[in-house]
Amino acid sequence: MIKIAIMGYGTVGSGVVEVLETNRESIAKRAGDSIGVKYVLDLRDFEGDPIQDKVVHDYQIIVNDPEVKAVVETMGGVEPAYTFVKAMLLAGKHVATSNKALVAEKGAELIALAKEMNVNFLFEASVGGGIPIIRPLNSCLTADEIEEITGILNGTTNYMLTQMAANGSEFDDVLKDAQAKGYAEKDPSADIEGYDACRKIAILTSLVCGQQVDFTDIHTEGITKISATDIKYAKAMGRAIKLLASSKKNGDGYVAMVAPYMIDATHPLYPVNGVFNAIFVHGNVLGDSMFYGSGAGKLPTASAVVADIVDIAKHLNRNIFVEWSGEKKELLDYRKSVNKYFVRTTASEAEVAAVFSDVTYVTAEGVQGETGFVTKEMTEEEYAECASKLGVVLSMIRVA
Repeated sequence: MIKIAIMGYGTVGSGVVEVLETNRESIAKRAGDSIGVKYVLDLRDFEGDPIQDKVVHDYQIIVNDPEVKAVVETMGGVEPAYTFVKAMLLAGKHVATSNKALVAEKGAELIALAKEMNVNFLFEASVGGGIPIIRPLNSCLTADEIEEITGILNGTTNYMLTQMAANGSEFDDVLKDAQAKGYAEKDPSADIEGYDACRKIAILTSLVCGQQVDFTDIHTEGITKISATDIKYAKAMGRAIKLLASSKKNGDGYVAMVAPYMIDATHPLYPVNGVFNAIFVHGNVLGDSMFYGSGAGKLPTASAVVADIVDIAKHLNRNIFVEWSGEKKELLDYRKSVNKYFVRTTASEAEVAAVFSDVTYVTAEGVQGETGFVTKEMTEEEYAECASKLGVVLSMIRVA
């Protein structure tokens, strides 16, 4: 039996235990041995839970137990997760994590340390929950130059935008609904401000380019400014508003961004609704490919973690190569990228025409006292200059 430990017995950690128990026999066949949980590290006790007799409160107990070959980290956040994970790797233990904050900030360092110690640091569940995307990028798509990754990478915001479109609701109302259903945290800022999606596209870009992409360098906009009026215009245009995280190759560089976009029915991400996630990948040889599924949730995310544990079981004495060095990759300036822009303003059509040339005006049912229009293609810099001349801009959403 391969003995493992789990650090953090919250939603995902308890899900890992459930997946290991539910699919015990099939997992053992795929791993080549049975997998058993020896320890669960948590600050809390879980009286009445069968796991209680395995609960420990000191991570050094796991560090110092040679029987533990692999550790699952599902604590979240950078600290103390980083300290604990680093200690496990230094002790010669493999680690699988679902922690996107840890991977985005410390991924390159932990991958290098794992290689040095001839163990593995795997993180499939850190992006897309149960959707397999990390492993395909590391193995299945290695013959390709990945030229674009664009994804709906946050289930909370996708659920909220879907509800706004379906019911004509305002942002604050759907946020309360998402929190009541458990899709949004009490403090939802990581989701609604785009930070969660930003970390995930930083991880994917780092894997594609093989260097460290700092999430703090990625231009990020959330969905807090999207209103029911914006939804009306989107419907009038036959489009849906989605929060997209994108990374596009341009020569030897990459442009990365997180922002709401209006997309039409021909876009592969158009039908992705509710809490589902999807990741669109374009390779220079493969062409277009889509990865779709449950982007979060207890069991889907736990399934991805357990898949990493199975991979570890197959490579107990060998490091799985991951190309992601600590050398920083400087991103290209997003302000040079080209888009069309949907704009709402209190300016008249004549005033709009004096600033923006070649626009398409849009009307929406029940909306009065403002002008809506779509610009021609222009750079972010050019748009910002024109918008400053126009005056009051009620809303701007990029059009894909």
